[in-house]
Amino acid sequence: MGQIIIDGGARLQGTVTVGGAKNAALKEMVAAILVPGRHQLNNVPDIADVALMGELLSHIGCRLQREGTTLWIVSPERLNPEAPLELVRKMRASIVVLGPLLARCGEARVALPGGDDLGARPIDMHLEGLQQMGASFRLSHGVLEGEAVNGLAGAEIELSFPSVGATENLMLAGVAAKGETIIVNAAREPEIVDLARHLNAMGASVTGEGTPMLHVIGTPNLSPAEHTVIPDRLEAGTYAIAGAITGGDVTVTGCSPTLLRMELSKLEDAGCQVRKGEDWLRIEGPERPQPIDFVTLPYPGFHTDLHPQMVALLTVASGTSIVTENLYDSRFRYVGELARMGADISIESQHAVIRGKRELSGCPVLAPDIRAGAALVLAGLRAEGTTVVGDVYHIDRGYNGLVDKLRAMGAAIARSD
Repeated sequence: MGQIIIDGGARLQGTVTVGGAKNAALKEMVAAILVPGRHQLNNVPDIADVALMGELLSHIGCRLQREGTTLWIVSPERLNPEAPLELVRKMRASIVVLGPLLARCGEARVALPGGDDLGARPIDMHLEGLQQMGASFRLSHGVLEGEAVNGLAGAEIELSFPSVGATENLMLAGVAAKGETIIVNAAREPEIVDLARHLNAMGASVTGEGTPMLHVIGTPNLSPAEHTVIPDRLEAGTYAIAGAITGGDVTVTGCSPTLLRMELSKLEDAGCQVRKGEDWLRIEGPERPQPIDFVTLPYPGFHTDLHPQMVALLTVASGTSIVTENLYDSRFRYVGELARMGADISIESQHAVIRGKRELSGCPVLAPDIRAGAALVLAGLRAEGTTVVGDVYHIDRGYNGLVDKLRAMGAAIARSD
């Protein structure tokens, strides 16, 4: 499965450039399903999840070509409206093909999704919204079979929670449905805004992006478009915390600091010096961070996907921190691995109490998911001795060249496959 080996203690110093946002690129690849023709996406990250989505789109009937960070997707006149288990089980984002397949083909067969095991993440809101638009579903042998015999029609859909995935699925379906779809309590994440920009470039009418009320007017006149994926705020945040945990001086370029307001504010509270421009940020970490408390919330709150990395930082803080996880009920699965490195963390329900220690000690650990894997690498940068992080295929799903980028800033780090 591959390993990352880190000899801790090096202070990171230098510049690192981030790529396109995984959570935007995957959904913008899916948008190609909506209309035949040649679609172009720029700034697409070279990560495992993008390759997996490419395999899924190829199964559906698309042809893909990549050159550097540019990806072309040719969508055919006739699609195979099926997402099989062997592809879907590897990546939860696969469920977003459901809405556009129903909108274009009137049918879809999608295996129930997999991806990171972060606890119960039901797709009820996806299905309920699509049912309001005229779809019907039945579950047969683990495969969700959907039909929209008379096509999809616009509806007013109120989400019980601002789910990113449900908002994306309904938005993708709505642009090819008849009439207007209103999504109430929609997710506000920057990746949602970027998807709306992409769809509008294709001729759609999506307004209200970035607010809790999305208006989508269906159109039969969609056409392929060129779009550039926004920078990955989670990759940028990970390198910012890497600078902080090593007491380093790290400049992150090709990013959007305005999309990390809450996270950078918490780094400042922890004693970091933070400077930022339009497309860069610079973090100077303290010798030892101050304890802080934070709560994960939908955007613009603290992002759950930067929670594990921040907890790694707080394990060496000069006091006690409390972290509350409000989004994923199994997000704390990585805590046992940090405890093996000497971290003092106790869990009660959705709360973690982190009692900072002066040092961690390197040892073998396993990455349980993408962001927890990154957190263990960051902990290894600070720990005494050698840390060996296993199951790094998880990390590959969300980070391109993590080892090389950290080594270029002075980390004693290597990869063994």
